[in-house]
Amino acid sequence: MSDAVQPGAAEVRAAADALKGAIDRHLAAIERRAAAPAADAEADAEVFAAFNEMAAAGEAYDELLYDVYDEVTPFEVPETDGGAVYAGPDEPEALSVFIRRDYSVVDPRRLLAQARRVAELDPEAAVADEADVPDAAGRSMPTALGVLFGEFEADEIASRHKEFGLEEGDATLWVTAAEEPAEPGEWLAAPFEAVDPERVICRFDISEAFDGDDVESAP
Repeated sequence: MSDAVQPGAAEVRAAADALKGAIDRHLAAIERRAAAPAADAEADAEVFAAFNEMAAAGEAYDELLYDVYDEVTPFEVPETDGGAVYAGPDEPEALSVFIRRDYSVVDPRRLLAQARRVAELDPEAAVADEADVPDAAGRSMPTALGVLFGEFEADEIASRHKEFGLEEGDATLWVTAAEEPAEPGEWLAAPFEAVDPERVICRFDISEAFDGDDVESAP
């Protein structure tokens, strides 16, 4: 490639300016949606489009910065799901909420001790075939986890994770439109089958990759 067509300082500066503009438009879209009196599908779509524009501008700037100066940016824009557009009903009569939270076990002794304490107070909190529930909860990690997650709601585990020797990882919550309320027991055998991206009403991601909370919302 000749020097005439190689990217240079001017291209890097132009990419930086484009990224700054995309950041401003993303923030402006979020502010407009926050000021809306109620849920606004058009505002949600605007935020989602601005997010994708900012991601593309950030990637372009990062590539040019590396090509010209052999430097990289200190942040990473996570990939989106491809920009799927919500195509569900405007007024859904039923919802499905998909939640995933990841944890690392950073203090096994604390986790086992907490599970043993719970099992001593409530022996029925663990699996029924354990001969000595408190003892099993204090020695077996699977049993201990079964005790804790059986005794406490998932939200309480999340808010008290340090007490249980856990460290939070990535988390995501998807709210999707359903055709109609499911029949009791209908989906329990496979609760997390593939979600139709076009029926995702809103999505809330928490990750160190975002350095905070990020929200992807469908129109």
